Amino acid sequence: MVIEDDVRRLALALPGTVEKTMYGTPAFYVRGKWFARVREEGDVLVLPVGSVEEKAGLIAAEPAAFFTTPHYDRSAAVLVRLGAVDAEEMGELLTDAWRLRAPKRPAAGFDA
Repeated sequence: MVIEDDVRRLALALPGTVEKTMYGTPAFYVRGKWFARVREEGDVLVLPVGSVEEKAGLIAAEPAAFFTTPHYDRSAAVLVRLGAVDAEEMGELLTDAWRLRAPKRPAAGFDA
């Protein structure tokens, strides 16, 4: 089970990441682009994913962990229940989201 402090620790460990607020909740950015946001509920994280199809696959594979709402139905962003994932999976999810938003050079250096 992951809590908000775990998300913060994992996200801020990624190169170039800063924490700011978005809609009054903590959000994590790389070079001005958000890659994770804690929702108002406090136990749900919004993450961008590569495509709407990828989001559908996550939801189908682990509906207890991943879901969407009408607001996010048409976007390549998935909602994650923090209590339904462990720190290792959250680290992978955050890293994938970070890679989607990070400029190519820092992302390439991180993957080297």
